[in-house]
Amino acid sequence: MKSRLLLLVLTLSIAGCGSRSDPYDPAKMDLKPAPATLSSERHKGAFASGNSLSMGAELKPLDPSPVKEVRLDTTHKIIEIAPGVKFSAWTFGDQVPGPTIRARVGDKIRFTMTNRSDEPVPGVQVTAAPMMHSMDFHAAMVSPQDKYRSIAPGQTITFEFTLNYPGIFMYHCGTPMILEHIASGMYGAVIVEPREGYPTKVDREYVIVQSEFYAKPDPDKRKVGGAPLYVLDGDRLRASQPTHTVFNGVHNGMVKKPLPAKAGERVRLHVLNVGPSKTSSFHVVGTIFDRVWIEGNPDNQFRGMQTVLLGSSNSAIVEFLIPEAGSYIMVDHHFANASQGAIGLISTSAKAEEKELEHHNIPASATPTDPDTVQGKLAFESKCLACHSVGQGKKLGPDIAGVTKRRSDEWLTKWLKSPDKMLESDTDAKAMLKEYGNIPMPNQNLSDAEIKQYLKYFHWIDSQPAGAATAQGAR
Repeated sequence: MKSRLLLLVLTLSIAGCGSRSDPYDPAKMDLKPAPATLSSERHKGAFASGNSLSMGAELKPLDPSPVKEVRLDTTHKIIEIAPGVKFSAWTFGDQVPGPTIRARVGDKIRFTMTNRSDEPVPGVQVTAAPMMHSMDFHAAMVSPQDKYRSIAPGQTITFEFTLNYPGIFMYHCGTPMILEHIASGMYGAVIVEPREGYPTKVDREYVIVQSEFYAKPDPDKRKVGGAPLYVLDGDRLRASQPTHTVFNGVHNGMVKKPLPAKAGERVRLHVLNVGPSKTSSFHVVGTIFDRVWIEGNPDNQFRGMQTVLLGSSNSAIVEFLIPEAGSYIMVDHHFANASQGAIGLISTSAKAEEKELEHHNIPASATPTDPDTVQGKLAFESKCLACHSVGQGKKLGPDIAGVTKRRSDEWLTKWLKSPDKMLESDTDAKAMLKEYGNIPMPNQNLSDAEIKQYLKYFHWIDSQPAGAATAQGAR
């Protein structure tokens, strides 16, 4: 009798578990959206529109409308991904990354896109031929053959879908070759809140999109406003060797313009790594991630994490407290990526505390235009500002200003190539080591091409008016 009663209780218990509401029950999902429509009607208004869109890092509040009307037209335009590096990009909504879409589970996205890649960029000749483009939403559950079809310049596609899962989802162009389209700038984020909202309350919300650029000087030597044009480097792209790895489309962009916060506030970052090929180890210096929701879904929760590992198209929500006044450095802890520009600040002051950033890549105030000089500048700022200033006096090592007047190119080449060997035999190198507290310069294992870029940058510094090339991070 007891065994029968126990079996009955167990059966009822299992039945009760099965009757609980499953937020991911396919029977309650909208899996049959209307077919996409295609027309030759060319839209001529704003490239991006919709109340659910956020154009920058600061995330707008959720639009309460259950239907989100979203327009993101495709364009070809010139963007500046680093000082002096003007890149021929392809975009959604005329910006890189494209605008962020914010919605909630159960909302419907009604999306429209006109391919406007054949429209000339104001003041600039067309730098890339018009081409087919498409839209691939990772947040959607739809037929790719219907919704993600490629459309020609001048065509417009409209389709809709319902958001069935919470998270941070990538969107990107799905037209072959997809690698080239993403690397040229065609990506963005869709933030889908849980149906009942997030379980925590925060004071600030920001979107951080990490991506890679593979840039080379235009083989045709075209210029934009007197500066060299940069185009996609297909060889580096296929070899997964980026020239720039950035947050929100710009090398050190959020160092120049830190994201504001106040001591004691709780900050939520919606972090998306779009790649297209590299992994991100996202970290914020000076705090700990109190909550981490992998893929932006609160069901996937971790507590007390230092770093979040994100592969290409992976995402996470990270929340943390700002313990006290200061500048908190967001960085890809894969420091090869950080050295290429994947760095930013959350700061309690209007201006970054530059003295705290000497070990990171802070840009100089003047900007060269020659491609090799630009690369030398970026490399110096990435690797050398911890120990050397530009026009601000001695640090751990000599001030770089005037170095080409103190040393010959031959001597500098040998020093950059192998400082350890120079210290074994060169009298000047030994004297310099003694002068600077017997702290030797590490061997950076620079290639001959990289050394030539450094030398060009050093000569450029010494050709500028006094103070024009001062490095901010050296103060």
